[in-house]
Amino acid sequence: MPVTAASLYARADALQPVLGARAAEAEAARRVPVESISDFREAGFISMTKPERFGGNAMGWDVLCGVSQRLTRGDGAQGWVQAIMADHAQMLGTFPLEAQENVWGENPEAVMSASFDPKGIATPVKGGYSFSGRFGFASGIDHADWLICGGFIVDGDTRDGPHFFLLRRSEATIIDDWHTIGLEGTGSKSFEVKDVFVPGYALLRGEDARAGNGPGTGVNPGGVYRLPRGFLTPALFASMTVGMAQGLLDKWLAYTATRMSRGMKVADNPTSQMIAGECAAEIDAAEALNRDTVTAAMKVLDAGDRLSDAELLRAKRNSSWACRTALEAGTRLFNTAGGTAIFQGSPVEREYRNLLASASHHIVNWEVSALDSGAAMLRNIPAPD
Repeated sequence: MPVTAASLYARADALQPVLGARAAEAEAARRVPVESISDFREAGFISMTKPERFGGNAMGWDVLCGVSQRLTRGDGAQGWVQAIMADHAQMLGTFPLEAQENVWGENPEAVMSASFDPKGIATPVKGGYSFSGRFGFASGIDHADWLICGGFIVDGDTRDGPHFFLLRRSEATIIDDWHTIGLEGTGSKSFEVKDVFVPGYALLRGEDARAGNGPGTGVNPGGVYRLPRGFLTPALFASMTVGMAQGLLDKWLAYTATRMSRGMKVADNPTSQMIAGECAAEIDAAEALNRDTVTAAMKVLDAGDRLSDAELLRAKRNSSWACRTALEAGTRLFNTAGGTAIFQGSPVEREYRNLLASASHHIVNWEVSALDSGAAMLRNIPAPD
């Protein structure tokens, strides 16, 4: 049976309760259970954005967002790692073909973790670079085979970048420092590499990634491989944040339906009913704006066209707004869950902490996104005659 968006969504829906049942285990271990990684592989989620030439499905960013939103509704941390692994499969598809063959030719099931903050220093040597640096926030690194690292090429007084470098995880030292108040189960630990040789073909130039014009676009024709990083990629983080807000709403409704306060049924209180209706509408609005934005963008890319700078800034703004709105709705839900909600193990506290952590990602910073989009809008206003 061919893999379709609808079939992937159905598999993600079916996994929601499974991930929910493993959420406490993931949180305690500070990593995704191996059973969940196996489930993601079996369902085709990790390979859905992998190029077809390597056995993937080359699905669009809109499909990745839809799957990730559904999985994070079951558990934010485990869904997050799935999304990151699929994201990095798409990104590898934009590297030079030799880099793709090196990874997937050796192991078709290989997955990647990454740290994009350009903390690395690449010194040119014969055939490539000597690469060193210490990196953080490498989600799912315990399960990864390869790493994508941000860094600069430094040659004497010249500093070029930032760019992206691909290397084996076995060449890195993992630093177990992931002690957080949200998304603990992502296992987003730090790592360090020292004087690792990176071949010249294992480099993706930053300007190419941001323009959606990596070398891999010449061999992988799908629109998803021409995705401009930093502008449409925020839609993935918005999808996960919305999914976590939906999961919080699910738990809040089930919890509030039977909750008693001062001898009265909380669900019968008109204030509770108003909160439920308003927050559900806000989460739905966030989902709709983000979904429509990324769907429209993928139609442009799949048609072989490019998005204008104004369109890219608007897309990032819309995804950032979706994150902010989902977080605001989730905060109101948590604030009306009563005093017992603040205890560890309450029906809603993990969902809210995961939501807080997800919405804090720098790529969906509302103030920056709104400012950049607004400035572009005003620059494009025609001068009066």
